[in-house]
Amino acid sequence: MNITTDRAKELIRETNGQIFSSTFIKKDNTIRTLTARLGKRYKSKTGRNAPYKAKEYNLLPVYDMRIKEFRMLNFNTLLTLTINKTNYKII
Repeated sequence: MNITTDRAKELIRETNGQIFSSTFIKKDNTIRTLTARLGKRYKSKTGRNAPYKAKEYNLLPVYDMRIKEFRMLNFNTLLTLTINKTNYKII
Protein backbone atom coordinates (compact mmCIF):
# COMPACT_ATOMS: atom_id res chain seq x y z
CA MET A 1 0.00 0.00 0.00
CA ASN A 2 1.37 3.43 -0.93
CA ILE A 3 1.18 6.24 1.61
CA THR A 4 2.57 9.74 2.04
CA THR A 5 5.07 10.78 4.71
CA ASP A 6 2.32 12.65 6.57
CA ARG A 7 0.25 9.45 6.74
CA ALA A 8 3.36 7.54 7.88
CA LYS A 9 3.77 10.00 10.78
CA GLU A 10 0.14 9.44 11.77
CA LEU A 11 0.49 5.65 11.63
CA ILE A 12 3.63 5.70 13.76
CA ARG A 13 2.02 7.94 16.37
CA GLU A 14 -1.03 5.62 16.45
CA THR A 15 1.17 2.63 17.38
CA ASN A 16 1.10 3.73 21.03
CA GLY A 17 4.43 2.10 21.83
CA GLN A 18 4.08 -0.96 19.59
CA ILE A 19 7.17 -2.08 17.73
CA PHE A 20 7.39 -1.12 14.05
CA SER A 21 9.97 -1.47 11.32
CA SER A 22 11.13 1.08 8.77
CA THR A 23 13.63 1.31 5.95
CA PHE A 24 15.33 4.59 5.14
CA ILE A 25 18.43 6.09 3.55
CA LYS A 26 21.12 7.20 5.99
CA LYS A 27 23.27 10.32 5.54
CA ASP A 28 26.04 8.25 3.95
CA ASN A 29 23.51 6.96 1.34
CA THR A 30 23.33 3.43 2.75
CA ILE A 31 19.96 1.81 3.33
CA ARG A 32 19.12 0.89 6.91
CA THR A 33 16.29 -1.10 8.45
CA LEU A 34 15.27 0.12 11.87
CA THR A 35 13.13 -1.80 14.36
CA ALA A 36 11.88 0.76 16.82
CA ARG A 37 9.10 2.01 19.01
CA LEU A 38 7.74 5.18 20.56
CA GLY A 39 6.79 5.61 24.18
CA LYS A 40 10.20 5.52 25.86
CA ARG A 41 11.34 8.81 27.30
CA TYR A 42 14.80 10.12 26.54
CA LYS A 43 16.77 11.38 29.52
CA SER A 44 19.91 13.34 28.75
CA LYS A 45 23.06 12.11 30.46
CA THR A 46 24.48 15.64 30.54
CA GLY A 47 21.26 17.45 31.42
CA ARG A 48 21.39 19.61 28.30
CA ASN A 49 18.53 20.11 25.87
CA ALA A 50 18.81 19.12 22.21
CA PRO A 51 20.44 21.88 20.10
CA TYR A 52 17.55 21.72 17.58
CA LYS A 53 13.87 20.85 17.36
CA ALA A 54 13.43 17.49 15.61
CA LYS A 55 10.06 18.46 14.10
CA GLU A 56 11.64 21.40 12.26
CA TYR A 57 13.87 18.96 10.35
CA ASN A 58 11.13 16.36 9.71
CA LEU A 59 12.69 13.97 12.25
CA LEU A 60 11.13 11.77 14.90
CA PRO A 61 13.08 10.44 17.90
CA VAL A 62 12.48 6.68 18.30
CA TYR A 63 13.95 3.94 20.48
CA ASP A 64 15.97 1.39 18.48
CA MET A 65 15.02 -2.04 19.84
CA ARG A 66 18.11 -3.79 18.47
CA ILE A 67 20.85 -1.62 19.99
CA LYS A 68 18.75 -0.21 22.87
CA GLU A 69 19.45 3.45 22.09
CA PHE A 70 17.57 6.42 20.72
CA ARG A 71 17.79 7.30 17.02
CA MET A 72 16.20 9.89 14.75
CA LEU A 73 13.88 8.65 12.02
CA ASN A 74 14.15 10.97 9.01
CA PHE A 75 10.87 11.21 7.11
CA ASN A 76 12.60 12.89 4.16
CA THR A 77 14.43 9.65 3.33
CA LEU A 78 11.87 7.10 4.55
CA LEU A 79 11.28 4.28 2.03
CA THR A 80 9.08 1.68 3.74
CA LEU A 81 7.17 1.18 6.95
CA THR A 82 5.82 -2.04 8.50
CA ILE A 83 3.25 -1.94 11.29
CA ASN A 84 1.34 -5.03 12.46
CA LYS A 85 2.56 -7.05 9.46
CA THR A 86 1.14 -4.43 7.09
CA ASN A 87 3.72 -3.09 4.65
CA TYR A 88 3.57 0.50 3.42
CA LYS A 89 5.64 2.09 0.67
CA ILE A 90 6.31 5.80 1.05
CA ILE A 91 5.64 7.85 -2.08
